[in-house]
Amino acid sequence: MKRILLKLSGEALAGEKKRGFDEATCEKVALEVKALCDAGTEVAIVIGGGNFWRGRTSEKIDRTKADQIGMLATVMNCIYVSEIMRSVGLETEIMTPFTVGAFTTLFSKDAAVAALSAGKIVFFAGGTGHPYFSTDTATVLRAIEIEADGILLAKAIDGVYNADPAKDPSAVRYDSLSINEVVDKQLGVIDLTASILCMENHMPMYVFALAEEGGILHAAEGKDFNGTVITA
Repeated sequence: MKRILLKLSGEALAGEKKRGFDEATCEKVALEVKALCDAGTEVAIVIGGGNFWRGRTSEKIDRTKADQIGMLATVMNCIYVSEIMRSVGLETEIMTPFTVGAFTTLFSKDAAVAALSAGKIVFFAGGTGHPYFSTDTATVLRAIEIEADGILLAKAIDGVYNADPAKDPSAVRYDSLSINEVVDKQLGVIDLTASILCMENHMPMYVFALAEEGGILHAAEGKDFNGTVITA
């Protein structure tokens, strides 16, 4: 793939701690992304905020405010991972749909594509900038806008299963399935809004475990991929 959008789970970046960051995990990601970049692949990144904030679990906070806190959590994640990537020799740029002082630049498709073409790793932080839209939706939206060849979903689990493998030992992993099947079977890979965007814009996804050695490279190159391919 010439251009990809990598979605990183905030929880996966936290490693076994489940909160904050695990620097070794982040550096592993940075080195894999560098190998991709060196091979000529353009890489954009969205990071979830679950290692800092899960506002929807609280009934005491207004949904709009909770989502705004979540957006800021993704900004923190992107600043941190951006710095780890700079430490391994990559150039980066962080874009948000709202102003964050001098920390980020405002998103525009033209600026994002220009940065990617220049070899920079572009982070899309802050979600869509609006409440009631998840980072899943932001991921698919940005992937469509920059005309990515596919979305790489790096999760804490190694693909899509017919049940939660943590609760059901008999759960079976899918090697491939369509986005229509994801919706019909209510598999919850991404939310419904994001699924419909994928469906309407024929955006494929590759779901794999972030912890797997070389997982990002295998997903992007289509070789020795250990996960689930979701066609659209």
